[in-house]
Amino acid sequence: MSKLPFGKKNYQYMVIGLVVVAIGFTIMAMDKEQFGWLGLTLGPIVVMAGFVTEIVAILHTPKEKQ
Repeated sequence: MSKLPFGKKNYQYMVIGLVVVAIGFTIMAMDKEQFGWLGLTLGPIVVMAGFVTEIVAILHTPKEKQ
């Protein structure tokens, strides 16, 4: 049996991070104006939040079962 490199929680955080990144890019694509508030401010903030979530997912170490 091969052991996965991450735990279940790590993979859940990774999926959440990917969804947040996709939402951020969707927000930027929805910006109808050339340089509107959605495309220049909100979208990149949401994308960065997704990347931070991905970093947390990779660095999170589950507590050992006793």
